[in-house]
Amino acid sequence: MKKAAPPSLIKWTGSKRSQAASIASLFPVSSEDSTYFEPFLGSGAVLYYGIQYFQKAVASDIYAPLIDLWNNVKNNSSFVIQQYSKDWGLLQSSFPDYFYTVRDRFNAQANGIDLLFLSRTCVNGIIRFNADGNFNNSIHLSRRGMQPSRFSQIVLNWAQVIQKTNFKTCDYQDILKLVKEGDFVYLDPPYANSHNRYIKDLDIHQLIEFLGALNSRNVKWALSFDGTRGGKDMSYEIPKSLYVYKTLITSGNSAVQKVLNSSVEPVQESLYLNYDPPEYSVHDDGPEQILLGF
Repeated sequence: MKKAAPPSLIKWTGSKRSQAASIASLFPVSSEDSTYFEPFLGSGAVLYYGIQYFQKAVASDIYAPLIDLWNNVKNNSSFVIQQYSKDWGLLQSSFPDYFYTVRDRFNAQANGIDLLFLSRTCVNGIIRFNADGNFNNSIHLSRRGMQPSRFSQIVLNWAQVIQKTNFKTCDYQDILKLVKEGDFVYLDPPYANSHNRYIKDLDIHQLIEFLGALNSRNVKWALSFDGTRGGKDMSYEIPKSLYVYKTLITSGNSAVQKVLNSSVEPVQESLYLNYDPPEYSVHDDGPEQILLGF
């Protein structure tokens, strides 16, 4: 039976929520002392299923407010629920002005709780920053945020799932100090042609060196990277010496293109593995479409 998408805690551009179960289904069988690493955490969608196959996890991101949120969900879920309920109520009574009050507050002092509220109430949940690093998306006028009663259940669900996860604010390369043979790393970095305003753009050559370093330590990894959008091939040639298998997984339509260009463009994203996947999934769900194997 196909698994449902993970509960939506924070909206995040490039989230793998629609693909999470398919991606995790191709993860290797873990040993008792193995650790799951996810160094580009974002919305945590793959973590939701991935952590279930490992004894412990290290989830990280270079963006400190995001890790602040995840630590609060893990350690102080009641605070997250109470603050969201308070902000949601103030938005209903002062709509849409309160959204911009929170946006100004966040841009003055970035924190995870305000980032969460903005992501759930901005246009299509698109996390967007200007050249100065300030959040600059607008309120979604036809939506006033998820009802607090429903959102509280999502927070409590996540809090239970991530208790064996250690959240860290760090660059993805820093986990090389921690990984060992037998561990597993799932990577979902910004794509080659994307541009980020709160961090520097991804250095593709450094990423390739990082994958090579994992290989040299006999660490298994899976990488979500590039793919197709509409009729456009957005592939980036990852050296074939680094991986042994590649698949394309359907992820729905591009939300960014819908907002920016009012176009509906189906997206398929590549998943690279440096190990042979099981002939039949060792977990509960399989990829939606296997196209390529090397």
